[in-house]
Amino acid sequence: MEIKYQSTRSKGMEVTASQAILKGLAEDGGLFVPNQIPKLDQSLREIAGMSYQETAYEVMKLFFTDFTEEELKQCINRAYDSKFDTAEIAPLVEKDGTYYLELFHGATIAFKDMALSILPHLLTTSARKNQSKNEIVILTATSGDTGKAALAGFADVEGTSIIVFYPKNGVSAIQERQMVTQRGKNTKVVGITGNFDDAQSGVKAMFNNKDLAKAMDAKGYQFSSANSINIGRLVPQVVYYVYAYSRLLGQGAIQEGEPINFVVPTGNFGNILAAFYAKNMGVPIAKLICASNENKVLFDFFETGTYDKNREFILTSSPSMDILISSNLERLIYQIAGKDAEVTADLMQALAKTGKYTVTDAMKAQLQDFIGGWANEQQTAGEIRRMYEKTGYVMDTHTAVASAVCQEVRARTGDLTKTVIASTASPYKFATSVMGAIDDKYQSMDDFALIDALCETSGIAIPKAVEEIRSAPVLHDTVCETEDMQKTVEGILGL
Repeated sequence: MEIKYQSTRSKGMEVTASQAILKGLAEDGGLFVPNQIPKLDQSLREIAGMSYQETAYEVMKLFFTDFTEEELKQCINRAYDSKFDTAEIAPLVEKDGTYYLELFHGATIAFKDMALSILPHLLTTSARKNQSKNEIVILTATSGDTGKAALAGFADVEGTSIIVFYPKNGVSAIQERQMVTQRGKNTKVVGITGNFDDAQSGVKAMFNNKDLAKAMDAKGYQFSSANSINIGRLVPQVVYYVYAYSRLLGQGAIQEGEPINFVVPTGNFGNILAAFYAKNMGVPIAKLICASNENKVLFDFFETGTYDKNREFILTSSPSMDILISSNLERLIYQIAGKDAEVTADLMQALAKTGKYTVTDAMKAQLQDFIGGWANEQQTAGEIRRMYEKTGYVMDTHTAVASAVCQEVRARTGDLTKTVIASTASPYKFATSVMGAIDDKYQSMDDFALIDALCETSGIAIPKAVEEIRSAPVLHDTVCETEDMQKTVEGILGL
């Protein structure tokens, strides 16, 4: 069965998987979605005996139907290799009655590696399949983790270049240092004076600028995206939810068919949407618990049916979730609107014009799979400390938000279903906040002294990704105003 992709905003022509990956964003500004979510054609019991790479193939072959078996397996094997510090790729760790799915064992110690290690291979394969002659310019906005993972994935990949925009004062010191020290002749990193939403809006505006596209084409360039708006980012994330369930089944921790809950720390909504896709593929998932920090626009949406970004933007210790426009929610809106592109386009237009929209009661009724929860800064720090003192397990701030929400939802609902928390970053990425939460005495130490202290406290070796940036020179120091993002890109590309 061939899966085709269509825009969430118009009933335009369907495209193949490789075309959707190559374009990144639909021409009408919508996001590409599969015309149906395919069902797994292997049982979860069979998948339980497979490696991560084999599981990835079983999931991705169902979505990327215009890739040959050889093409897809080559992409998978190049992605999930020794760049990861564990052969399991995404280990499950049980602590205090909950399972933590560790998604941070890749090259940049954050969950974005799970998809961004394969996207360059999917993209270059897609370019070949579609006889694309242009150089692909990856244009990306980051709230901290996507940027480095994309830079690492695309650095010196032939036929591509990458430009990453990040909020200059809106990422952790380690996140920023990881990006500005990135090597690669085809890499550019630019800080902006605004926040992540400003960066994301600027990037989307450039994607939708037809005059810019023409000017680029004349110079032999075309844009694509490494953000989770690209379906080539989203589908690889579905894999680890299928994998997590199959591991629990293989370990005998659950019976076949027994439902489990997932708790996902959520900003741009891609990670939890991937879990929703996994559920629709046939993974027995009971509840998808959407964990927010103090920027709780998603929590309020699930409570009320109104999405309203008109609020104070709060900088928190979990910066990858400091987002008020959750781009991937559009794909869920399309689904609950009965795949009605007109309804979706109207709601997205309302968001662009007024900063908010409200779904109908019938649409809200289809959100029963989701539970919203949120944790403030005090609760996040408290959860890091509680877990460390109780179990010795050290988690990062984003995972701590999810863990705190998990505790709160259990207490509120009495739901004791076995639960997996998506652990999205290494504690080393946010050492200042993590060590400050464990003990006040660490709050005055500098970043790398804290990293050494974290090593001593956790017993986990300092990741290569952190050691490398201790003495690496800063190679990217460009900063621009939000309104100058396009001018900056034109300068970089010599337009």
